[in-house]
Amino acid sequence: MSPPATSAPTPATSPAPGAVPEGGPPVRRERRISPRQRDRLLAVVTPLALLLVWEILARAGAIDARFFPAPSDIFQRMIESISNGELWGHTWASLRRLFFGFWLGLVPGLLLGVVMGLSRGVRAALSPLVSGTYPIPKSALLPLILLVFGLGEMSKVVMVAIGVFYPVILNTTAGVLQIQPIYYDVAKNFGAKRLQVFRTVAVPGAMPSIMTGVELGAGLGLILIAIAEMVGAESGLGFMIWNAWQLYSVETMYVGLLVIALIGYAMSLLLGSIARAITPWKADR
Repeated sequence: MSPPATSAPTPATSPAPGAVPEGGPPVRRERRISPRQRDRLLAVVTPLALLLVWEILARAGAIDARFFPAPSDIFQRMIESISNGELWGHTWASLRRLFFGFWLGLVPGLLLGVVMGLSRGVRAALSPLVSGTYPIPKSALLPLILLVFGLGEMSKVVMVAIGVFYPVILNTTAGVLQIQPIYYDVAKNFGAKRLQVFRTVAVPGAMPSIMTGVELGAGLGLILIAIAEMVGAESGLGFMIWNAWQLYSVETMYVGLLVIALIGYAMSLLLGSIARAITPWKADR
């Protein structure tokens, strides 16, 4: 009896894209967007959808257009302000004060925060002062700051500096304290000096907390500069909003608010990019 004839097995092949398999519809590959692309899409679509709903409600008379004018009217007013240079002048004045105040609050907050985290004695001496003055509303300090520094530019810069200082010093101290003691022990065993420990262990180890404090401080500084400009300034976005309220120019008021929101969002993107660049181990979170 002869053995049955055998044939070599043929490897299974996947159908080509768009091919029509026997007895079934064509196979289509699903296109999936990455989580980052989805987040960017939502970040763009959500504000546009809200503006569209606002526009429809204002045009339909469902909301009072005297207090909530249609976004198209606000954008038209913004274009007029840009054309005559009014918006650029106020925006530049606020950005200049925000820039100088940011650095004036960041540098001492960062240095003192690291020293407080490294030195138990300094922390015991300064913690009551920092913790006791932090809950004071920063806007309540404006009259005192105006008395000390006057109505000039310095009072606005100091307001921003105070807003930046507290989040930076508190987050920096907490970040240094969270570093594992073994890293300090290794540095000391290798004969590292205080400055080397400061530069190679404390600051890099606390960098995620430092960047969190910087982002919080920049946002608080932007809030405080708007408040300061409403009271004792003749330029800036805060002055623009307050002056528009007095003249009952509601569209101009919304233009000022919109520009402040755009500046805040731009600062968030910039600081987030810097944080991802200097703390790459946190980039995927």
